[in-house]
Amino acid sequence: MAGKKQFDMDTVLDAAMIQFWRDGYADTSLDDLSRATGLNRSSIYSSLGGKDTLFLRCLDLYAARYGEKYDAALSCAASEPVAAVRAFFDVTLERIADPELPDGCLIAQSAMAIPVLSPSVAAHAEQALGFQRLRLRTALKAGRLTDQDAEAFAVHAAAVNQSLAVMSRAGASPAQLLAIVGVTLDALSQALRA
Repeated sequence: MAGKKQFDMDTVLDAAMIQFWRDGYADTSLDDLSRATGLNRSSIYSSLGGKDTLFLRCLDLYAARYGEKYDAALSCAASEPVAAVRAFFDVTLERIADPELPDGCLIAQSAMAIPVLSPSVAAHAEQALGFQRLRLRTALKAGRLTDQDAEAFAVHAAAVNQSLAVMSRAGASPAQLLAIVGVTLDALSQALRA
């Protein structure tokens, strides 16, 4: 239609996601989102629903994109649980090492910002964080851990995974991050042998 600005929604959501990921929800203004997406403020409101709605869409995009990778990594958990959890952490370590992406993790940043988020956005961030624990628990249960051990290791591995993102943002070296992962994998191997 003449006079109506057209844009690619996937490109806009990717740009907005990177902006939120780089600066966090609280430190990202509508002007920042406008610069990142190429849309003016009124277009952001009319097409994307404003900052909160756009953030929720970006959080969902991030969770889906990396969730698929985590699911693929954990797919061999029934036969090779330690290898599956190693592959799970590899997804995070590869994301951290990618120079095209911001440091850290959008979900970890969002969880840390929960006190300043609106209740609906905070609930969404908590839910996104919870998906990691559920995904790990399901895989570890398939890997022959008891319900109690699967839950304990899922909580631990999810916490380690989030800490990798936080520590990378704080300047931890790849060797340090690998050492953190190694401790968790060693503990998991011992639990499976017990």
